Amino acid sequence: MTISEATLWTGIRNGKTGARFRRQVPIGPWIADFAAFDPMLVIEVDGPSHDWRDEQHRTAYLEARGFAVLRLSNKDIATDTNGAVSTVERWVRSLRSTGRPPD
Repeated sequence: MTISEATLWTGIRNGKTGARFRRQVPIGPWIADFAAFDPMLVIEVDGPSHDWRDEQHRTAYLEARGFAVLRLSNKDIATDTNGAVSTVERWVRSLRSTGRPPD
């Protein structure tokens, strides 16, 4: 795990956000940084080295299988870890109540 992934993991593990996340979850040909199955949510931690064309393809693949995809940047996690964890909590609540990510 990267430093940002480890930092986020500390804030979301053990159901702290209202969902049980797993790390490094294989989904089809990709490995999601974090995934929950209730609700169906994948969290991807993005850095400057990501190939965005591949990320768009990955997002479309995951969404076609029922996952919502939340992308958080390394910078956002490093500068506001609590805000990143709060964003995950907000997505979990919204997916559970409406079946959709928050607006």
